[in-house]
Amino acid sequence: MYLFFDEAGDFKAGTVLKKDGANYQVELTTGRRCKVKSSHVFFEFERPSAAEFLTQAQAAATEIDPMFVWEVAPDEEFSFETIAEDYFSTVTAVEKGAALMALHANPVYFYRKGRGCYKKAPKDILDRALLAVQRKKEEEERRKRLAADLVNGIVPEAVASRVYDLLLKPDKNSTEWKALNDAASEARISPLRLMLKTGAIADPLTWHVESFLRTNFPRGSGFAPEVCEVSDLDMELPVAPVKAFSVDDSSTTEIDDAASVTHLEGGRSRIGIHIAAPALLMPRGCPADVSARSRMSTVYAPGMKITMLPETWIERTSLDEGRCVPCVSLYVTVDDETMAVLSTETQLEKVTVAHNLRYDLIHEQVTPQAIADGTLAVPCAEEIGFLWRFAKARLAEREERRGKPEQIGRIDWYLELEGEGENLRIIRKGRVRGEPLDLLVAELMIFANSTWGLWLEECRTAGIYRSQRMGRVRMSTSPGPHDGLGVERYAWSTSPLRRYVDMVNQRQIICAATGRPAAYQGNDVDFYTIVSQFESVYEGYIDFQRKMDRFWSLRWIEQEGLTQIEAVVIKADLVRIEGLPLVQRIPGLPELERGQKVLLGVQGFDYIDVLLEARLLSVLDETDEEALEGIEVEPEMAEEKAGETPEAKEEPAAEPAANKPADS
Repeated sequence: MYLFFDEAGDFKAGTVLKKDGANYQVELTTGRRCKVKSSHVFFEFERPSAAEFLTQAQAAATEIDPMFVWEVAPDEEFSFETIAEDYFSTVTAVEKGAALMALHANPVYFYRKGRGCYKKAPKDILDRALLAVQRKKEEEERRKRLAADLVNGIVPEAVASRVYDLLLKPDKNSTEWKALNDAASEARISPLRLMLKTGAIADPLTWHVESFLRTNFPRGSGFAPEVCEVSDLDMELPVAPVKAFSVDDSSTTEIDDAASVTHLEGGRSRIGIHIAAPALLMPRGCPADVSARSRMSTVYAPGMKITMLPETWIERTSLDEGRCVPCVSLYVTVDDETMAVLSTETQLEKVTVAHNLRYDLIHEQVTPQAIADGTLAVPCAEEIGFLWRFAKARLAEREERRGKPEQIGRIDWYLELEGEGENLRIIRKGRVRGEPLDLLVAELMIFANSTWGLWLEECRTAGIYRSQRMGRVRMSTSPGPHDGLGVERYAWSTSPLRRYVDMVNQRQIICAATGRPAAYQGNDVDFYTIVSQFESVYEGYIDFQRKMDRFWSLRWIEQEGLTQIEAVVIKADLVRIEGLPLVQRIPGLPELERGQKVLLGVQGFDYIDVLLEARLLSVLDETDEEALEGIEVEPEMAEEKAGETPEAKEEPAAEPAANKPADS
């Protein structure tokens, strides 16, 4: 005797070995033995064999027309035996099994109401269900056509018009995504590489830039008209009796810091650190402020810049030569002989900018020797020499607090682009750490940020601080020391045209200077939100700049036709490529000491994953651990002192070396 039954939702048949009360001992067609409860049994039969029964019943079930059965089935509930008797002229075990299988296989037509019992679907519901089934069938056929086209190198319009959405924010239930995924699987490459191969995306550079823009600027990188409208707050400002100068690269458009020197009686001088003051003109919550907050920072990459503020605001507030511009100024009174700081004072005022000095045009002339012997022949030569002495004194103080000296002399490399299309050239440039102009600006900015950080705390005014303890850099509203810089407090405040955190801190400084209630209270939820949003957005900008530095580094190597290149081991298989802002892993690199120099053979370039394909040629008899200063050890110091070097800094979204001699 044989048995037809249900096991975990599957139809099974087997030979009855033994019946014990309500249970059966059954041997399946596979040879496996199992216990079957009588409540799971549909019926017993004598012939054919279990294996033949399943084969014949399944074949007969496929020949049953579900629509015909639905039309002749009773309106009330019915069993599979009823359908078998009505459909077949002669009913055997095979016909009963076929009827059950057919009913079960067509849930659109028949609702299951119990073991072996069904009820036909209402006509209106059936019509809608059949229409859905037809649409699904058509979509499945469309999916296959789309996938076939993609495999053959043809990009259907349905895919081409949504290519970035499919790759960045795919709806994995869509026909287009399924087709793209199917085609990529068949081609054995990723969907992105398939889109590049078919030409749906022009080239890797287009992908890197467009994917960044669509992710971070979904409404476009331009500014709405209302954001560009510059407003002036009702605040009369005195004009400072100083002639300030700035130091930036020739391509810099957002000049947000300048300096001045006024010699006083009694062997004292007054140094002015003047910071552009958009917060004096931009009310919190106005369209321009909302826009700046959404961007959080200016975005920099070789050949590319997306400003935090629109051009109208930059023109109104940038410290451009020949203009008298609103500033938040920190005045530092120092002893001319010892360079000791005697006092500091914050002023809101207008400052006349006498000179915009351009680093790339004069830095070779501004040498320690030229300053020392009085032969420096550039504008503001006397002020530069005085401020360099001040910078060296501040550096010495910080080195003492840090417990170790800062490295100078290292070249921080960066890349610039010249020309377009076939005439595009990648130019490699370098900046030597510790050069007078570089050190001068860096120390002035560090001094201002640390002084204002302490002052906000003393005034019991909330601020956003950078701190570093045990090598960990963090941003928070809680004051803390910055061990890497060797300062008690550190609050970004000197780049309000380029970073929103600096704008926020500037608002707090302005309120403290005028005695007004703080723009942001310490328990302001919005204040904490700004910190978390800034870190998240800024990190995305960092990743993009690093990626683009890597991309153009690869292009430079290819442009120069290099087949070999030197690198310095950072740790394990991670190396820094010499002369480029490029750090990456070299698989298979043997265990070597940090700073060990190696010679790599260039094998190729992966511009999609942005990797140099290289192999170890030899281990050189040289080490250069000093070249790794700031990389994975002190990222904050690399940022503050590297002149915005792309490869070594923690936050490269600030303006790179080509545009700014030192980050504030």
